[in-house]
Amino acid sequence: MAKSTKQSNGDIVVKPNVIQRIGMFIKQIIDEMRKVVTPTRKQLFMWVLAVFIFVVLLMVLVTAMDFGLGNLAFLIFG
Repeated sequence: MAKSTKQSNGDIVVKPNVIQRIGMFIKQIIDEMRKVVTPTRKQLFMWVLAVFIFVVLLMVLVTAMDFGLGNLAFLIFG
């Protein structure tokens, strides 16, 4: 059974039932998946390389901060 709701301008909007909404959701998923473009081997390699470099830089930054703050705490608290 479809539910109907009244909008502020007086129009009545009928909402589809649960089964229809699930079907519409699956159809929208399939429509979006058709738009997905698979990267080429070169593009994939470049993205993996970029992520790897970014992670290494973050590891260096966090290690430096940990070392620096650890030494600072040692100086303050002995």
